[in-house]
Amino acid sequence: MSFLKLTSVEKTEADKKILDNINWEINGNENWIVFGPNGSGKSSLLNIASMNLHPSKGEVELLGNFLGKSDLRRLKSRIGFMSKTLENRFRANIKTLEVVVTALTGATEPWWDTFTSSDWSRAHELLDLMGCGDKSDQTFGSLSTGERQRAMIARALMPEPEILFLDEPTAGLDMKGREELLTALSNLVNEETSPPMVLVTHHLEEIPSDFSHILLLREGKIVDSGMINEVLTKENILECFELEVSIKKTLGRWSIQTPERKNV
Repeated sequence: MSFLKLTSVEKTEADKKILDNINWEINGNENWIVFGPNGSGKSSLLNIASMNLHPSKGEVELLGNFLGKSDLRRLKSRIGFMSKTLENRFRANIKTLEVVVTALTGATEPWWDTFTSSDWSRAHELLDLMGCGDKSDQTFGSLSTGERQRAMIARALMPEPEILFLDEPTAGLDMKGREELLTALSNLVNEETSPPMVLVTHHLEEIPSDFSHILLLREGKIVDSGMINEVLTKENILECFELEVSIKKTLGRWSIQTPERKNV
């Protein structure tokens, strides 16, 4: 069974086509990067794939459920989703541990529900996994941007989702925060119980090591998709970004180099 399957998906807003004829399938043991320039439709694709947004046309199947034909209230607990928009919904003085544990009910406040001791223990363990275990009792607003991002990933993992969607998790981070988050994601990929992940970015150096697949998007259309080592070529980058570069992979991480300009 496919974890995710999009068939002939289109999205149109204000007479502008945001996504055009998207066909995409994710199977077990695959971790995907959705990669492309600003305005290419990456976030719209992620929101449709995670069933947070309806397409204008096409079919979306996620975890054996079809968008528009399934009870999304029951499905939501099987989906992990992390975005800046969700992060901004939490008040500054809520404890970080409470941010994580409330994912079990989809709430943004802990007093609306009752949580067991094992729930609190799991929240602690996930913060440890993301390198924020010592921040459990600290207020969410007092964390650094990178710490908040990692805490939100811990939150997304709290319900033990079967697939995890991450919308530009390194956005706004300085170098230290970015590297700490990418290390945490690389560690997560290699966890035996880790679900398939889909991560949106437009920076090559923000692809965590050990992600297996990539989808290149430009102006709402797929340029190429498949195994990252096969798809991430200078020809595809030229088509996707209109940028001529050399691509390198060092210690599992990707980088680019532009040609030297000669003085005339």
